[in-house]
Amino acid sequence: MRVGFSADHAGAALKAELLRRVAEARSGDVLIDLGGDGSDPNDDYPDFAQRIGSAVRDGEVDRGILICGSGVGASVAANKIRGVRAAVCHDTYSAHQGVEHDDMNVLTLGARVVGVEPAVECTLAFLGASFSGESRHRRRLDEVLAIERATIEGGS
Repeated sequence: MRVGFSADHAGAALKAELLRRVAEARSGDVLIDLGGDGSDPNDDYPDFAQRIGSAVRDGEVDRGILICGSGVGASVAANKIRGVRAAVCHDTYSAHQGVEHDDMNVLTLGARVVGVEPAVECTLAFLGASFSGESRHRRRLDEVLAIERATIEGGS
């Protein structure tokens, strides 16, 4: 799996640690650092959300890990990009269930909210999960995608 990582100034240290820990735990994955080293306090989450979202949308990565201070702003920004289904998850159940039921493709984390160990556990749960494809989950995902299409086409 190709996994992109990106973070604003508040999430850069956690991103660096996650890159290291995920590389140890999932040696077959290709990990791609899409930026955010923490050196610029003006590095804002929308810029990094766009990097991850565009990479997911364009098929450059299969999944993305996006980190800001709370995870909320990054999630909001990433979800503005067609094809992105991002959510803040600070527990392993939500991290894997979001993929299994909702085909979530971007995990957002709040570096000021979650510790390193829970962040690693959530990331591994997210990356280890697969969309179930069950009819009820497929139906719901299709409904979400219809909302996305209607919005893009200028509908309500």
